[in-house]
Amino acid sequence: MGSVSKIILQRLGLGLVTLFVVSIVIFTAVNLLPGDFAQSILGQGATKDAVEAIRKDLGLDQPFFVRYLDWLSGAVRGDLGTSFAAANFSSFVGSDAGSGLGTVAQTIAPRFENTMFLAGVTAMTAVPLAVFLGVLAALYRETIFDRAANIFTLSSISSPEFFLAYVLILALAVLNPILPSLSNIFDGISFSERLERTLLPALTLTLIVTAHMMRMTRAAIINLLASPYIEMARLKGISSMRVIVKHALPNALAPIINVVALNLAYLITGVVVVETVFVYPGIGQLFVDSVKLRDIPVVQACCLIFAGAYILLNLAADIMSILSNPRLRHPK
Repeated sequence: MGSVSKIILQRLGLGLVTLFVVSIVIFTAVNLLPGDFAQSILGQGATKDAVEAIRKDLGLDQPFFVRYLDWLSGAVRGDLGTSFAAANFSSFVGSDAGSGLGTVAQTIAPRFENTMFLAGVTAMTAVPLAVFLGVLAALYRETIFDRAANIFTLSSISSPEFFLAYVLILALAVLNPILPSLSNIFDGISFSERLERTLLPALTLTLIVTAHMMRMTRAAIINLLASPYIEMARLKGISSMRVIVKHALPNALAPIINVVALNLAYLITGVVVVETVFVYPGIGQLFVDSVKLRDIPVVQACCLIFAGAYILLNLAADIMSILSNPRLRHPK
């Protein structure tokens, strides 16, 4: 296990370096956004002194490098800063500036919880469904079922997220009012009602990620079916289903794990469009609203969370692939 531990530590170190580089890109890109928050919150008729007072209180008058180091040191400690939009700006001009600020963590926490709930519901549906359909498509390849599955997956992959979302709204909320078209989730809502209002965006995401995972599962298993040990298992008279499930599937785990991890990362980082269409109160919707308001700390924190989730899930996929591959566990 020494070699495995070394590989895992190398992956973790590479992940930290990647996150550091991404933090520089995030901070630079967000600060290059057009517009000024102080000017937008006060309006075009604001005086220069009022705008400069808000910029000073928010630290926007500091040099770029100083602001980046302050933000990075705070992020390392778990302090993501203060939300501009949650601030009481009437307190900025001519009085104490810190009294009306709301922390970014307080703003993001409930939204992140909602996004994780949506991602969890989608993952619990999509992952087993994709693996099951992929195994069946490999077992019955070149049949009507396989062709129908390929048409379905190609259609899902080729369709934009917003298009699938609006088709589902039309089919399941307008023509057949089975599910609510808007995900109005609030504090104190019951679990059953929350689940019901999450089903439509979860179904949209399921159609998108299931297609990717199913095609990778099918391709990985088919690539192994010509292997000598698979031929030997068939010559022994083992049924086709058992050959695939017991012999082919365990050896195809590495590519399947990678594509599952990438799609799970998408469920956290790529939900912006889906959450916006369904007005789902998640971190994606918060990200869009914060960009409109030029709320720089919240935008930076959302981007950092997206990047961190993507890197973490990719690291988890690498580690699980190593643990599932005896050649990597025992290189000698």
